[in-house]
Formats: sequence, structure tokens, C-alpha cells
Amino acid sequence: MENIILASLFILVAFGLGIAVTYFFLKKALLKKSEAILVEAEEKSEVIKKEKILQAKEKFLQLKSEHQKVIDEKNKNIQKLENRALQKEASVSQKLQELQRKGNELEKQKATITSQFTALEKKEEEIEKLRTDQISQLENISRLSASEAKEQLIENMKGEAKMEAMVMIREITEEARLTAERTAKKIVIETIQRTAAEHAIENTVTVFNIASEDIKGRIIGREGRNIRALEALTGVEIIIDDSPDAILLSGFDPIRREVARLSLQKLVSDGRIHPARIEEVVAKTIKEVDQEIMETGKRTVIDLGIHNLNHELVRLVGRMRYRSSYGQNLLSHSIEVANLCATMAAELGLNPKKAKRAGLLHDIGKVAENEAELPHALLGMKLAEKYKEMPDVCNAIGAHHDEIEMETLIAPLVQVCDAISGARPGARREVVEAYIQRLKKLEELALTYPGVVKTYAIQAGRELRVIVAADKISDDEANGLSFDLSRKIQEEMTYPGQIKITVIRETRSISYAK
Repeated sequence: MENIILASLFILVAFGLGIAVTYFFLKKALLKKSEAILVEAEEKSEVIKKEKILQAKEKFLQLKSEHQKVIDEKNKNIQKLENRALQKEASVSQKLQELQRKGNELEKQKATITSQFTALEKKEEEIEKLRTDQISQLENISRLSASEAKEQLIENMKGEAKMEAMVMIREITEEARLTAERTAKKIVIETIQRTAAEHAIENTVTVFNIASEDIKGRIIGREGRNIRALEALTGVEIIIDDSPDAILLSGFDPIRREVARLSLQKLVSDGRIHPARIEEVVAKTIKEVDQEIMETGKRTVIDLGIHNLNHELVRLVGRMRYRSSYGQNLLSHSIEVANLCATMAAELGLNPKKAKRAGLLHDIGKVAENEAELPHALLGMKLAEKYKEMPDVCNAIGAHHDEIEMETLIAPLVQVCDAISGARPGARREVVEAYIQRLKKLEELALTYPGVVKTYAIQAGRELRVIVAADKISDDEANGLSFDLSRKIQEEMTYPGQIKITVIRETRSISYAK
């Protein structure tokens, strides 16, 4: 038993010693390994440390280079600013020197002017003294005092002024008489035009052609009821006479004549002609004509490039197609005036659109439905104001025949273009032979004066140029000739607008160098 215990104790001691030896050797091995790991770690840390130091140095060098670039750029900008400042300083110094030089010159000029002013004062004193001496000498010679001589001079001047005033009064009276005659003629012509009292066949009669004579009887109807219905509905007199294959539609209103013509055309084509059908066709035709008037007005304003025109004014523009002025179609005349106004306004630096608008609308008073007791220019101005047209346009419409005062440059422009469109040959009814005779008479009137060499009627008879002999007529006589000739033309001739008389007197001196 004891042996067993001893053996167990021995085993335990041996096991303890084995554990102790094992722990000792393990500890020693671990110490060596840890030392190797520490050495390796220290080596790695040294390597990392060196790498980081190198990276830091590179980063530092890079930042230093960038910083140096920024500094260099700033230095360049500063150098530029310094150069500019130096240039400005030099410029300011130069200007300052120039100003100083000019100031010195001004001082010299001031001194010169002062000396001249002083000399002038002395001369004025001398002149005053001489004048006083002359007055005293004149008083001694004439045995009159200065006040008495002044009174006599005033009396003489009064007499001359009275004579000149009488001449001026006579000229003004004569001019007023001539102006009154022209104004009276214009008023008569406008009145005739406004009341449509011109009885020319081209303006008051429309010819409706028919295929056969049987249609005349159908148009007349039983006991004339068809023709009476047509006349009552259209307001046009229908003349059926012995004229072959033609019916005359007579009336002052061209729109009514057009309605009657179109209605007859539809009735004849349809074949049914009786009062009920006539009433239906006339009503439909009136609507079609009104629509055509509106379409004509719209096409006109679109073609002319006029915008924002009131629809009532557009309708009045369309009505111009059916109105004539002395044989000239009113719409064609207004379009021509509008284009002339735009062209002239552009040449004069004015507003061409506004001028074109005024030129188109200048005669809308002639197609007004309600015939007011006003000249057509004033009536047109009232209509333009009613439909909110621009004040410049309204004034140009109202002033184109001088009924009101012109307030803008567009007004005389419209007046001139209206005269150009209406007065040119062929625009309005004028027989060619009469036109040629008028030109010949103009030239012959000028040739009756002594000293006249040649005469030329130019610009469609709007200007007469008279060439006179320089050795027979002086400059003063040439002025008198133009005045006398204008008076003679006014008294002996009838013409539209006005005629400009230009007298040309030319002298030439020729020599030769040999």
C-alpha cells in the first residue's frame, strides 16, 4: 500500500517536473519568438517611417511649387497693375502739362483781349467825340438843331413807310382775292364731289348687257311690277329703251348700282323673275356686296402692311373701291397716296408706317354713310378720332385741304402726295388734247414778253421755265417778269393746283489763253 502511495507520489513529482521543464522550454522558445517578432516589427516600422517621411517631403515640395506658382502669378498681376498705373500717371502728367500750356495760352489771349478792349474803348471815345463834332458841324451848316433834323427825318420816313404800306396792302389784297378765288373753286368742286352731282355716264350709269330682247319684258313684268320692285329695293333707276341688248342702271351711288347689276345677273341666270324672288335675291346680293367690301378693305390693309386698323375703318376703305373722284378710282388714289407718303417719309426720316396709314385714310370722309354737313377732310378726321386713330393721323386727315392747322410733318406730306396723285396726267379725267393745249398755251404766254428766248413747260405742266436774254433783261426785271407772268397765267388759264414759274437769266464770260 505504501509502495503504491510512493509510486503515485513519484509519478506526481515526475509529472510536475515534466510540466516545469516543459514550461521552461516553452517560455524560452516564446521569448525568442517574441524577440524576433519585435525585431521584425521594429524593422517594418523603420521602413514605414522612411516611406512616410519621403511622401511628406514630396507633398511639401509639391505644395511649395504650387505656392510658388501662385506667388509668381500674383507678382505678374501686380507688375501689370504697376505698369498701368505708371502709364496712367504718365498720361495724367501729359494732360496736366497740356492743360497748363492751354492755361498759359488763355492767359496770353486774355491779356491780348484786355488790351484790345482797352483800345476799343479809346476808339469808341474818339468816335463819340467825332460824332459830336460832326453833329455840331451839321447843325452849323444846316442851321438846324439835332432834334429838329430828327423830326424832319422822321416825317420823311413816315411818308416812305406809308407808300410802302400802301404797296404791301395792295399786294396783300390782290393775293387775298386770288386765294379767295381758288378757295371758292375748291369749295365748289368739293361740294359737287360730295353730293355726287357729276352727270358723266362713266360715273352715274352702268350698262347691263342681255342676251335677247325677250328678257326686257320679263324684267319689266306684268304691269311693270318686277321693275318697280327692283327700283324700290335697290334705289337705282332702271332704264329700258330701244338700246339693243342693253339695260341702263342709273344712280349716283355706285354700290347700289353694283347691287342692282348683280341682282339682275342672278335673276336672268335663274330665270325666275317675280317680286318675291327679286326681294330674296336683292337681300342676298346686298350681303355679298357688303362682304366683298369688307374683303377688299382687308386685302388693301394687308397689302399695304397696315395693322390694328378698326374694322369700321377697314369697311370704309373697302367702300372706296366703288367711289370715284373726277374719274379716278378713290381706292386706287388712296393706295397711291399711301405709298407716296411712305416713300417720302422714309426719305425725310419720318415714320413711314404712320405716313402710309394717314395717306390711306385721308379720303375716308368721301365714303361716309351719313352725309354730315362738313367738308370730307373734317368728316374723315371725326371718323378717325371716333375709331381711336393716332392724333398725328387724325390731324393729317383733317388738314390735307387746309381746313384745320397742320400740327405735324405728316400733314403737309399727305397734302403734297394727294396733289401729286390727283394732278399727274392720266390720273383724273382730262382729255389728252386739252392737256397738250394747256402746255402749249403756258409756253406761248411766256413768249409774248420781250427778252424771252425759250420756254419749257415741265413736270406735267406744274412748272414753267423761262430763259431770258441776259443782255436785254436785268436781274430786277427778271423778278418782275416772273411775277407778271404768274398774274397773267392766273387770269387767262384754268388749271389744277399751282404752277411754279422759274425765270433763268444766265451770263457767260469766255476768254482763251494762248
